[in-house]
Amino acid sequence: MAKVAVLGYGTVGSGVVDVLDINAALVEKSAGEAVELKYILDLRDFPGDKHEAQVVHDIDIILNDPEVDVICETMGGLEPAFTFEKRALEAGKSVCTSNKELVAAHGPELVELAKKNNVSYLFEASVGGGIPVLRSINDSLKHEKIDSITGILNGTTNYILTKMDKEGVAFELVLKKAQEKGYAERNPEADVEGYDACRKIAILASLMSGKHVHYEDIYTEGISKISILDFEYARALNMSIKLLAMCKKNENGFFTMVAPFLVPPENPLASVNGVFNAIDVHGNMLGDVMFYGKGAGKNATASAVVADVIDILKHKGHHIEVNMKAEKAELSPKDNAVRRFFVRVPADLQDQAKEVFGNEVEVVKRNSIPEEFAFITDLISEKDFEERLWKMNSVKGYLRLY
Repeated sequence: MAKVAVLGYGTVGSGVVDVLDINAALVEKSAGEAVELKYILDLRDFPGDKHEAQVVHDIDIILNDPEVDVICETMGGLEPAFTFEKRALEAGKSVCTSNKELVAAHGPELVELAKKNNVSYLFEASVGGGIPVLRSINDSLKHEKIDSITGILNGTTNYILTKMDKEGVAFELVLKKAQEKGYAERNPEADVEGYDACRKIAILASLMSGKHVHYEDIYTEGISKISILDFEYARALNMSIKLLAMCKKNENGFFTMVAPFLVPPENPLASVNGVFNAIDVHGNMLGDVMFYGKGAGKNATASAVVADVIDILKHKGHHIEVNMKAEKAELSPKDNAVRRFFVRVPADLQDQAKEVFGNEVEVVKRNSIPEEFAFITDLISEKDFEERLWKMNSVKGYLRLY
């Protein structure tokens, strides 16, 4: 029988315990042995809870118990989670986590530490909730040369953009509704400014490159500047607006970024709505494969954590290889990326826009917005676009085309 400990008895931690309880027979069948919850670490007591006798307040009780095989860290945040995970690996215990902030910051270092101690460090639940994208990249697609990963990685922003599009409601009102439904935090900055998606694409980019992509180096834009007018134009173009996180490898280097994009209807990402996530992975032989599902939530995320527990137990006594090294990845500046841009300017600057961006720009007609001139540029580099944008007397908004 395998013994596990859960660090943090909040939303995800309690979900992990539920999966181990409710699906005990299935977990045993998959792992090849029964799995018993031995400890729950939390600052609080839980009187009346069926597992209150297993709650402890001292991490050393868990680390010094030779019976504990796997530790599930579901606390969130950098500290004390990082210290606890590091000590667990040094003590010869495997670790799995849902902590995207920690994995983005220290994942490669912890993978190397796990290898040194012949244990495993897995983090499927840190990206896409219950969507099995990391395991697929690290296992099923190991033989592929993956050259791009693009995804909708944040359910909160996708919910907001979907509501703005379908119901014509302004950003602030939709955000308030998302907070009331529990989709958005009281302080929504991490979601709406793209920071959450940035950490997730940093993890995916690290797996893709085999090196540590630092999330601080990733160019990131959020959705707080998207307006109802942007959606009117998007509908005129038969496109959707999505917050995309992407990493691409081509002859110009290795790029990664997070920003809102206009997505054409033939791309499956255009039809991903509500709180759902979707991740498109492109391999040199496979082509495109897409992963889709709820990217957050207690049960989905907990299921992914338990899947890591099972994987670790099936490989007990062996280190599960993860394609991540602590060596820093070199990112190419976004300046070299080439794409088309949608731009809105005041109507009286039409001539200036054509002078700056060229007479051949594609004009976007919207009779209901006579006070604006909207157009789509030819293919242009990010650097060139920014330089030309600065030459305009005024700009009401812009979006990249995917």
